[in-house]
Amino acid sequence: MNTAAIRLRGVCKVFHFDCAGIPLEKGDYAVVQTDRGTALGMVVRLFDNSSIRNQRVSNNKVLRIASAEDLLAHQENARRETDAYTFCLSRIAERELPMKLARAEYLLDRSKVIFYFTADGRIDFRELVKDMAHELRTRIEMRQIGVRDESRVVGGVGPCGKEFCCATFLSDFEPITVKMAKDQKLSLNPAKLSGVCGRLMCCLIYEHNMYTSPKEVACETCDHPVEPAHEPDEPDNVEDLSEQLDESQEETP
Repeated sequence: MNTAAIRLRGVCKVFHFDCAGIPLEKGDYAVVQTDRGTALGMVVRLFDNSSIRNQRVSNNKVLRIASAEDLLAHQENARRETDAYTFCLSRIAERELPMKLARAEYLLDRSKVIFYFTADGRIDFRELVKDMAHELRTRIEMRQIGVRDESRVVGGVGPCGKEFCCATFLSDFEPITVKMAKDQKLSLNPAKLSGVCGRLMCCLIYEHNMYTSPKEVACETCDHPVEPAHEPDEPDNVEDLSEQLDESQEETP
């Protein structure tokens, strides 16, 4: 096997890494080289490059099978991330910065700490970075993310009573539009169509094809199909309600 599909910690999306020469198996933990630096991930699938021609294969490689020391470092980093997150929150509050901290992440070798945050606009966090670098004694990276990514990073329970789809199994965000709700004859109520992130719920796309694909209504007493019943006209306030909803979901910056 030449390629490994690996899921990194805190990320639902699966990335493909070159693992030539490294005997990996499904379920193994591996140390990989990413654009951000070294990270630990779990192998979810192995295959030949020929079988993923339509997939985007990362130029990064698997460095090694995770050792006991790597796993211990990974656990220690989780503890350090909690302390870094708490300290960063206190500095944000003291400096009264208009930003919302979502998560702190240490690279496996602790060469850098990445802080993920949301904000309405650009934030001048230069003094904040100085505070963090002085306290943590390592490189600091501040990364602004969208509200959908914030829900994925933080996690939680949606209106359906289950964990967020984005935090459990969704690997990519797909555009969601108000038209999908109209096609499914759903009430155009922003409170009912919006998820915790404030955007249209990702689950609107799950059954959308069933409502839009051509289909005939079978008649139980005759051999020929009959036309579907005429749908009533939309209420006059549909367009007004639509304006309250985003026409599409916000993409990751």
